[in-house]
Amino acid sequence: MKTLHVSALAATLMLALAACGASPSTGTADAAPAAGTAPAEVAASAAAPAETAPVTVAQVTSGPQVGDKIGETAADRAAAREAKAAEREAQTKKKDAELAAKGVKRIGWEDLMPEGEEERLAQMYQAQMSMLYSGAGVSEGSAADSAVQIGTFNTVKALNGTRIRIPGYTVPFEYGADAQIKEFLLVPYFGACIHSPPPPPNQTVFVMADTPIKMKDLAQAVWIEGTIYTQTQQSELADAAYTIKLESIEAYEY
Repeated sequence: MKTLHVSALAATLMLALAACGASPSTGTADAAPAAGTAPAEVAASAAAPAETAPVTVAQVTSGPQVGDKIGETAADRAAAREAKAAEREAQTKKKDAELAAKGVKRIGWEDLMPEGEEERLAQMYQAQMSMLYSGAGVSEGSAADSAVQIGTFNTVKALNGTRIRIPGYTVPFEYGADAQIKEFLLVPYFGACIHSPPPPPNQTVFVMADTPIKMKDLAQAVWIEGTIYTQTQQSELADAAYTIKLESIEAYEY
């Protein structure tokens, strides 16, 4: 078998490339091999893959990093909170308008305290603490070893006979799966009268219902609607300076 001359082989390759529509470039790494290059070296050069450019540090650090949080930015969260607050305010105004149309006024627990009552209550609590920490101590089982209801029966007379709506927690006088409740206490915080001392009398409301109701969940805050009276009620759990004749009760949605 005859050996082709190198220059003849190069010319043959050039003609083959031209026939396939490829034009050889000049002055680049893809130019035709110089004369004297062995056929095996030409084939190896043609089969070698293009060299990959190195990955820079900027390219590596441009993606997610350890500790990055997925989701909203701080600005997004702040905007969502503002939107939620605006939505709640709009719902409250709408509800207040509906209540006003029915002649019902929405009130808070602070509205049950007459002027200057908070200062009087603070002085009473301070006197109670001074007695407890005077060094005498309290004997277990004694009369002093009990939850004392501190406060007054002072009320806001203008509320007498007003139809109101107020939130709170229920404290029934009887328990049980089938207990039908017609009377219970309404208090401003969970656990009052049971796991902690009772609130002041003017922060405790005695509620009376014409139709018995079921207390499904004492931990669920409720809205109470009804007519409030400055009428004192006494019970084993706590004394109340106000009485409400119940019209409706519904869950308090946070």
